[in-house]
Amino acid sequence: MKIEVIKPFGPTIVKLKIPNEIVNEMNNYTDDIINNEKKSKELNEGPRLAGNVSQEFLLDTDFMKKIDWANFLGKICARWIKNENGRDLKNFKIIKSWIVRQFKNEYNPLHYHSGHISGVGYLKVPNILGSTIQKDKKKNMNGKLELVECTPKLLCSGNYIATPEVGDMYLFPNYLLHTVYPFTDTEEERRSVSFNAIIDEPTASL
Repeated sequence: MKIEVIKPFGPTIVKLKIPNEIVNEMNNYTDDIINNEKKSKELNEGPRLAGNVSQEFLLDTDFMKKIDWANFLGKICARWIKNENGRDLKNFKIIKSWIVRQFKNEYNPLHYHSGHISGVGYLKVPNILGSTIQKDKKKNMNGKLELVECTPKLLCSGNYIATPEVGDMYLFPNYLLHTVYPFTDTEEERRSVSFNAIIDEPTASL
């Protein structure tokens, strides 16, 4: 029997791979900022962001131009919108983009962003994220991203869980609630890049 699955409700999410050269450029940029006390203070964005993490700082305009960050993200968003409703994206503008440095026991509480479209990509991920306290737990959420749209409904969980991998990036509507769980058992850094952007106008299919 032929059936058609229709998804008229709820937002969509885009998953993509950041090119290795951009990942490397961002990691080098981050390492330079870490070692530059003046720049770290100038670009510090932590007080204006939700995270309970070690460090959050902005990507400066010159660096974003150097790696063509806005153009890269704009092309992905244009394909997303074209695929969803056939519209051509005319304008894409980054409000801000920033690096998040997270270490063990740190977390990002449930929150949403400004603008129309947001996203997160992974630059460094610990080899281990730790185990659950109750060893028989089926789900280990350590270090994972959870996007939350609604309470569970028939054949709809209402949430999406992403396990971080270097180079993976997720784009989603700005209003989508999301959180990042803490991890344990390692001194390694979980490093990510996020952004907020505005487009022509909010589109219902997102």
